[in-house]
Amino acid sequence: MVGLSNPGADYEGTRHNVGADVVRVLSRRHASGRLRPEKGQRAVVEELRIGAARVALAVPSTYMNESGEAVRPLMRRFGVEDPAHLVVLHDELDLPPGRIRVKVGGGLAGHKGLQSLRAHLHTADFVRVRIGIGKPPGRQSGADYVLRRPAKAERELLDVAVEAAADAVEIIVTEGVDAAMNRCNGD
Repeated sequence: MVGLSNPGADYEGTRHNVGADVVRVLSRRHASGRLRPEKGQRAVVEELRIGAARVALAVPSTYMNESGEAVRPLMRRFGVEDPAHLVVLHDELDLPPGRIRVKVGGGLAGHKGLQSLRAHLHTADFVRVRIGIGKPPGRQSGADYVLRRPAKAERELLDVAVEAAADAVEIIVTEGVDAAMNRCNGD
């Protein structure tokens, strides 16, 4: 499970970092809540169990557009050979704030973190939990929008979506991707 984000205090709480927020929720629910740097990896990680499954949680310490540089070695480290066993948690401009969707593969909609993953993994056939952040208002650029902290009302929607995305991951692990899509993708 990889939560895409940008590192550092300047980016904490931004729309672009909701993937990392989901990983932190899962860490608190199922383990110590303390993701730690691992020697030789460009990420903070924690191994835990969700049901009977052994799961590795990770948040790359790279910037979003270099996510693949961290994820490829993490997959080797944890013995993940099949990209279908990689779950990527990320922000999604094409969904309204607070909505989540589970999908396998598909288009990347200009998301630089996903593009980096595809470039380094040579496939986009990984599981994605998309967390809606909505479109930028007016003429604001997408890059400026994702790197800003949302207003209080929107933050509340995103906090609910982060919890729902963590629920989706638990369903993926315990019941499978199809079950997660069936239960999480309806409105």
